[in-house]
Amino acid sequence: MNKLKRKGFVFTKYEAPEQSPFDKLFEIFKELITHTSGDFDEAIDWLRELDVEYQLTDADYTIDDFIEDLKKKGFIQEEIDPNSQGGGNGDVEGKFSITAKTEQLIRKHALNQIFGKLKKSASGNHRTKHTGRGDEHTGDFRSYQFGDALERISMTESMRNAQINNGLNNFTLNESDLIVEETHYKAQMSTVLMIDISHSMILYGEDRITPAKKVAMALAELITTRYPKDTLDIIVFGNDAWPISIKDLPYLKVGPYHTNTVAGLQLAMDILRRKRNANKQIFMITDGKPSCIRQSNGDYYMNSVGLDTYIVDKCYNMAQQARKLHIPITTFMIAQDPYLMQFIRQFTEANKGKAFFTGLQGLGEMIFEDYESNRKKRIR
Repeated sequence: MNKLKRKGFVFTKYEAPEQSPFDKLFEIFKELITHTSGDFDEAIDWLRELDVEYQLTDADYTIDDFIEDLKKKGFIQEEIDPNSQGGGNGDVEGKFSITAKTEQLIRKHALNQIFGKLKKSASGNHRTKHTGRGDEHTGDFRSYQFGDALERISMTESMRNAQINNGLNNFTLNESDLIVEETHYKAQMSTVLMIDISHSMILYGEDRITPAKKVAMALAELITTRYPKDTLDIIVFGNDAWPISIKDLPYLKVGPYHTNTVAGLQLAMDILRRKRNANKQIFMITDGKPSCIRQSNGDYYMNSVGLDTYIVDKCYNMAQQARKLHIPITTFMIAQDPYLMQFIRQFTEANKGKAFFTGLQGLGEMIFEDYESNRKKRIR
């Protein structure tokens, strides 16, 4: 292999590490199991079709070998069907499902996909805009002021300052020589992520729910592993709204529902009222059109034609309530209908929040960047 040498550096051609047949298939499998909402059989059917088209396996390692390795490595488990009679030899037929180990790997896979596109690293907890007597180093320095904590004094910079001011022959360290490193406060954030699971999220041949689900899994993995002081609650909204756990995310599906945005916002605010963190926010992923509301008598009022004024006004009222509670709402609108975009603009104005009008491309990157920028300490 040719090598290019220049000024003491040696450059060689980068070669990707060799992947085993299992690892190659497993990367595809993690993507397929996300699209099939955790349905193992359907994911394997898709994998077999891809194998036929792209020759992913050979005689030495087949799809059946891959399934056997998934079992051995603890990525899938067999669920016994008690109603099955088996084959007469005492065996009982069952089906496979993914394990908690796989659920976490799927979340990590989604996180790596999105963070890989961001091309930037995040370490520790987030920082706020406010500098001062905080607890995270910034690399910025200033002169010592009375009241600064001693542990904030940079001895290296202070000694250097003393040498410059007093010289080596008459070295002394005075208060005027002391240098303090600026720090950021670490903030804590409570976030509710609302996911629209109405039927329109899969209409017109466009799968909008899978990208939304990927973002939810990635955000959950980010917060639980990197920002453990933050909280994340996930709710879904169709005709009604209800919370789901992080482990349920891979199995999330769209239902035959209308869009009760009001119920989702009500539940989100109820959750955030109970949080002690000063910083609270709502992220809402939707295709934009509220079409359902539950009335005081328990009946549903639904209207899928256009934007119903009665439903829309209720949404504006919820946006204003959230504003009074100092809860900003960031809406990620994943449809491009100008009619619906106008509603989102007015909704955002009522809350003084933010809106991103995005297609499915770049949804994850936008949410992650906004999550980073929103984590700031509020001075009250």
